[in-house]
Amino acid sequence: MKLFWPLAVAAAMSMASMRACDAMLPALSAEFGVSVGVAAWSISAFVLAYGVMQLVYGPLGDRFGKGRVIAMALMACCVANMMATLAPTMASLALARGLAGAAAAGVIPTSMAMIGDSVPVRARQQVLAHFLLATIGGMIGGQWVSGLIADLWHWRVVFGVLATGAGFAALLVQAQAPGRAPEVAARRAYRAQFRAVIEVPRAQLVLAVTAIEGLFTLTSLAFVPAYLHARFGLGLGAAGAVMAMYGVGGLTYVALSRVLLGRLAIGQIASLGGVLLGSAFVIVAIGPRWEWSVVGCFLGGLGFYSLHNTLQAEATQMSPHARGTAIGLFAASLFLGQAIGMGVAAEVVAVLGERCLFLAAAVVLPVLGMAFGRRLRAERPGHCAG
Repeated sequence: MKLFWPLAVAAAMSMASMRACDAMLPALSAEFGVSVGVAAWSISAFVLAYGVMQLVYGPLGDRFGKGRVIAMALMACCVANMMATLAPTMASLALARGLAGAAAAGVIPTSMAMIGDSVPVRARQQVLAHFLLATIGGMIGGQWVSGLIADLWHWRVVFGVLATGAGFAALLVQAQAPGRAPEVAARRAYRAQFRAVIEVPRAQLVLAVTAIEGLFTLTSLAFVPAYLHARFGLGLGAAGAVMAMYGVGGLTYVALSRVLLGRLAIGQIASLGGVLLGSAFVIVAIGPRWEWSVVGCFLGGLGFYSLHNTLQAEATQMSPHARGTAIGLFAASLFLGQAIGMGVAAEVVAVLGERCLFLAAAVVLPVLGMAFGRRLRAERPGHCAG
């Protein structure tokens, strides 16, 4: 599909915008004189808006054309990030981040829906694995480069870079987006589109697993850089670099995906992902030196994408006739789970510390991955993911 590379650039900028504040929480805390938990509003506002807006973008993409929706969302993301560069207070920064999240929400899930529309089902998980390269690249940029820029210059520069990148990506997508209107079959009432998805038992399972994944994985990962900074005295750039090993783990999954998808049953990949995630958070929690977290973050990335890529492929098949809406609900489940988790985690961290958060994830995620994997194996015994 000719739109793959413009979509990849757009996805990278969307993910970079999402993860930009992970490594900057200590800098935001110092700038505005607030606790790290309050500074985390810059993350929770983004993911809450991101999750809620999936319920809007999915149906819009089905009705008016997915490429057009992506380009407009990127331009709005550009404007919101410019607002963040000028934010005078923590509250105003959280508002700008919320607007950025509401805009960025229209990029990655809608792009996945376009891939689902264009790629046959047997090849789809492999194409989605390649698409992960873009999201992982954006994540590494958001987590590592943002911390580096904040150390060398100022955190406000990060949002200026994000605004420029989002504007450029919007122009790329707009130049390649198909001009034709979507098929009439997609122009159903919003309520009917949602009902077509959520009444499917398989969709209910995938959405529930995805929400729990977001609650425990993405929430816990957001506190790793601040934990490394507070416990081991790492600078923001160094903490972001350690966290970037999560992205390296994701890249490793992409590199191995053809072999994994060809040799393992579809449920085995999900189970493997859950076990690796649990191991990762145990290592981060108990490691006596910061170097342990390098290994933990790497395993976390490898585990997350093993589980999440399986969920992505399942999500594209939840409702083929309302795929944009289905992927929107999928993404909403992931990030609404994280938004709920961030609200709870801020209180947990303030009272019990980050280790308690990491250990809770280490218990829940292996159980989740293995239970979901067992369900998939029972339904499709001997069926390989590829």
